Amino acid sequence: MAKTKAKKETKGTQDFSKYIRWFWILFLAGILAVVLIFSAASWGWLGAMPDHTQLENPKTHLATEIISADGVTLGKYYFNDNRTPVAYDDLSPHLVDALIATEDARFHEHSGIDARGTLRAFAFLGKRGGASTISQQLARQLFVGVRTNNIIETITQKIKEWVIAIKLERQYTKEEIIAQYFNVYDFGNNGDGIRSASRIYFNKEPKDLDIKEAAMLVGMFKNSSFYNPIPSRNPVGVKNRRNVVLFQMEKYGYINEQVKDSLQKTELDLDFTPESHREGLATYFRGYLAGFMKDWIKNNPKPDGTKWNLYNDGLKIYTTIDSRMQKHAEDAVQQHMPRLQAEFFHQNTPKRNPTAPFLDLTQGAIDTLMWRSMRQSERWRHMKYDLKKSDKEIEESFHKPIKMAVFEWKDGQPSERDTIMKPIDSMRYYKSFLRTGMMSMNPQTGHVKAWVGGMNYRHFQYDMVKQGKRQIGSTFKPLVYATAVDQLHLSPCDELPDTPFCIEANKHGNPEEWCPKNSNLNYGGTRTLKNALANSVNTITARLIDKVGPQTVIDLARKLGIESDIPPVPSIALGTPDLSVYEMVGAYSTFANKGVYTKPVMVTTIEDKNGTILYQFTPETNDVLSAETAYVTVKLMEGVTQSGSGVRLRTKGADAYRADYREVVTGYPYEFTNPIAGKTGTTQNQSDGWFMGMVPNLVTGVWVGGEDRAVHFKSITYGQGAAMALPIWGLYMKSCYADENLNISKEDFEEPANLSILVDCSKADDTTTTDDGDDDVPDDLDFN
Repeated sequence: MAKTKAKKETKGTQDFSKYIRWFWILFLAGILAVVLIFSAASWGWLGAMPDHTQLENPKTHLATEIISADGVTLGKYYFNDNRTPVAYDDLSPHLVDALIATEDARFHEHSGIDARGTLRAFAFLGKRGGASTISQQLARQLFVGVRTNNIIETITQKIKEWVIAIKLERQYTKEEIIAQYFNVYDFGNNGDGIRSASRIYFNKEPKDLDIKEAAMLVGMFKNSSFYNPIPSRNPVGVKNRRNVVLFQMEKYGYINEQVKDSLQKTELDLDFTPESHREGLATYFRGYLAGFMKDWIKNNPKPDGTKWNLYNDGLKIYTTIDSRMQKHAEDAVQQHMPRLQAEFFHQNTPKRNPTAPFLDLTQGAIDTLMWRSMRQSERWRHMKYDLKKSDKEIEESFHKPIKMAVFEWKDGQPSERDTIMKPIDSMRYYKSFLRTGMMSMNPQTGHVKAWVGGMNYRHFQYDMVKQGKRQIGSTFKPLVYATAVDQLHLSPCDELPDTPFCIEANKHGNPEEWCPKNSNLNYGGTRTLKNALANSVNTITARLIDKVGPQTVIDLARKLGIESDIPPVPSIALGTPDLSVYEMVGAYSTFANKGVYTKPVMVTTIEDKNGTILYQFTPETNDVLSAETAYVTVKLMEGVTQSGSGVRLRTKGADAYRADYREVVTGYPYEFTNPIAGKTGTTQNQSDGWFMGMVPNLVTGVWVGGEDRAVHFKSITYGQGAAMALPIWGLYMKSCYADENLNISKEDFEEPANLSILVDCSKADDTTTTDDGDDDVPDDLDFN
């Protein structure tokens, strides 16, 4: 009996030992299986895995960033990914706290995998939350990809996530992992990465985000489409999700209960600032810069011989544009142009002008102009070459009404209006809008500080700073005067007769006799050169070009950086050539820079994403005139703002406007008292209005006119440089002076040593009248 019992105990012990043995076999086999599975994943047997180099340099598309001289991001170039990475130190602490509290509370305790969270997820089948750490989520976004519905693939992806997460933890610090996590996420609305997202949703840099702003953005990690505030298809959900993040922050001690309760009651308080190629600051400049960069890329390959990608390689382009001055320039355009446009519309109603917006054209000429514009349009190009439509089909499409959004000035602000219109009618509608171009530059450095190529880049993409060229009128006259001073050593106080004057045929290449007239048809007596330029007297300018010859003036223009065609005939003295604002500003800057031409500079440095310098500009200068000649020319142009067509810059003007934004009279309250040299310009039939204005460290040019020369004011009252272009210069300069950090000069132009030419005519016996010249405003202003 005892024997039988002992046998049973021995058998029981053996059976138990067998279970223990199997337990250990299975346990060790499980561990071995896990090790093998993880090793297989690490070796790439479960699919491609990133190597050391890829982990060190994760492949993400980075937008090229355009940076202003004062360190502000003007815009970016990108196709799909508007991503600009930031370092951990550039993140708001509230972002980091919100992320850890919401996504991975034990982030600083684990090494890529949260064992406690993983066991909890297995035990409760994910019903009490997942176990993905920040490192795992980063691994998924960088290297694993979107989860599938296939269970085997899902498990494989999860294993790869774990392996990569551990590798990331070994490769990077915790801070670097957090920064990468914020940088790779797509927040929607072109908000790729935290920097773009914070700028787009709150118009702030990531380091400046407050608690509730950080909470909203971190809340979007759950689902950036569902919890996206723009467009807010789920406004309650977005706010609730933000409040969940605030609750988590209070739970883990990052904020107290009082702060949480207070912030949960607030609204989102967005400051939505879209980032696109057609919106934001300096859009026309960015359009020019894209062409500059394409040329640079063509001639500057990477070290391995491949080409840089402007949209994916994360270049940094440091420009000379000052964001503050650019904003002042754009504001000046948007303050003046709707008022000027309102007056133009008032004068060109169908009752007053049956051929509006064109003047002095027959119906046949208008039809020809519209037909030519139609064939030059983007719509024609697209249908002709992309859709392979016949000319007849294309032309018919221009006469079929379609839905469209058209530009308009509404309450003095740029706006869009939804309408149904024939494309041919929309073309005529857009031709009725006056356009503008403006550029501002430091004459000593050549740095371009502001560039406004038009009123609204979305609707008027043709850049009128460098791309467009228009007849320059009397703004060309200072080049004639400078040539005369240089060649003949003339003084501003020298006098010439103000009498009718002709240059005979075949002289200076003139095919026939040329007899320019003064606009007011008044003659008699003599005028000093300073008085003649101030009042833009044509006959005296003609006398000067007769003395020096057209080719000498052209030679000077070439040295001043003007590359456009200038015919060698005397009539160029009155501004018949078509030149760009860019060329004119560069030329005038030479006078302010003591006779040294400095080629305009827009880009100072280009860096790659790692900060390696790829390009650094070298100044291009040329000694053109003596310092004495340049100074004398400046003193001549000071007369324009002292007693000539620019004198309104010295007066209070009118500070009242009609309800429809038309100006009363044509004045703004400028009241400048500092030295200003400048020149207005008005072309035939009032088609183009110019103003070139200079102070010692800033030269600015402004042009205003229609797309076609047949679009213009009927009279000189508004159709002149002093009314069309000068106000933009005045408004811009008032803002620049108000911003004292810009240090725009109010001093005198520096007089050169050993000045031998008389420039102070105050003691001279100059009794000539300063009657209205071709750029002055008539005394009888008529709003009818």
